[in-house]
Amino acid sequence: MQEITQYLESNRDRYLDELFEFLRIPSVSTDPDRKDDVVRAAEFVADQLRLAGIDKVEIVPTDGHPIVYGEKIQDPSKPTALVYGHYDVQPVDPIELWESGPFEPTIRDGHLYARGSADDKGQVFIHFKSAEAYHKLGKPLPVNLKYLIEGEEEIGSPHLERFIRDRQADLKADTVMISDTAMFARGVPSICCGLRGLAYFQIDVQGPSGDLHSGSFGGPVGNPAFELARILAALKDDRGRVTVPGFYDDVRELTEQEQQEFASLPFDPEEFMKETGVKALNGEQGYTPLEQFWSRPTLEVNGLLSGFTGEGAKTVLPAKAMAKVSTRLVPDQDYRKIARQVSDYARSLAPDWVDVQVSYLHGGKPWVANLDHPALKAASRAVKRGFGKRPVFQREGGTIPIVATFDELLGVPTVLMGIGLPDENAHAPNERLLLEHFYAGIQSAAYFLEEFSEA
Repeated sequence: MQEITQYLESNRDRYLDELFEFLRIPSVSTDPDRKDDVVRAAEFVADQLRLAGIDKVEIVPTDGHPIVYGEKIQDPSKPTALVYGHYDVQPVDPIELWESGPFEPTIRDGHLYARGSADDKGQVFIHFKSAEAYHKLGKPLPVNLKYLIEGEEEIGSPHLERFIRDRQADLKADTVMISDTAMFARGVPSICCGLRGLAYFQIDVQGPSGDLHSGSFGGPVGNPAFELARILAALKDDRGRVTVPGFYDDVRELTEQEQQEFASLPFDPEEFMKETGVKALNGEQGYTPLEQFWSRPTLEVNGLLSGFTGEGAKTVLPAKAMAKVSTRLVPDQDYRKIARQVSDYARSLAPDWVDVQVSYLHGGKPWVANLDHPALKAASRAVKRGFGKRPVFQREGGTIPIVATFDELLGVPTVLMGIGLPDENAHAPNERLLLEHFYAGIQSAAYFLEEFSEA
């Protein structure tokens, strides 16, 4: 293994150059004008897998963006790891807040700044390089490897589940490895053992048939923007609890041991407020911030639109108002059930003079890992070797819907071995990845292959 380690360390500059090339591809999956760029990113991934000695590499078309699949079966008697990741990225808006070009990778203060650096190009890239080291040195892989890298994660992976169902035999593995999460903090390597689920909605409130002059019609004609605001305000109470009937019925409470583990982590509320720029924390009362992040469901307004929003003044009474709303869910909540509950309740809050439509856009299941599984123990040992410190096990407040799908369809455990940080701005301007984590992540990924083979 020492030869592998030396190879990884001696190729750091090349890894960075190749990652820069990857990050320069504006593979924004939500933008129809970027479709060719998304395909170009898929081709880059396929080339990286071939460079790593992966025998069978396919770019599989879908009705949306392509999926890249690769495999190398070193020895059928050895365990198999399936590496999942995504090459698509979030939009860059608002562009004016970027300190450097979102698709011009820039290093500042030990961080690599670019859209996709942390989510997920920089993280999935470490698994290409760990396999490549064995190939270039002429050493057999300790395990069999399969890769499933998609281009639609940022739009809810609409075609991935169908691919998994159709190719279930090809995807047979003993564990799934994903690097698309954040560590607890710098210097605190972490393995994620739980994710919240998601149910996402759009609420449309329609009043008059068209926009009206607020002086000529305001008064007798009601304002749908006000009614949307009332609906949204009624979805949570002043204690931070969601008021949707039945919302908490299926929530799995933390065990006493889990509460103690959360409490032992080095979380500083004052520092957190400073980092986020808020004056106070006001989540669900009766729970610590980490419990609110990881083990409690939430409902948030993600966007609002109504009437005139340009520069200057325009006295308009808007015809309609719209809000984007998301709920984060925990075990054992069902996102389909929550979708019905939120939709029914939001419509019940509206007066009869407006039409309210609640559209369910997409969702995902919550997930919790089995910490006793050999794959997670192998990952823990690998991260300790790569980062020089034993990792903590934590949950993640976000959602990776495919994790629950892997659990359901493939029946194998998932290891979430992320190398990002909570403040990496994954969906915001100035997204970044700490380079020391990037290099330690490549080593951890290589060590995992060895540790998992022995497990």
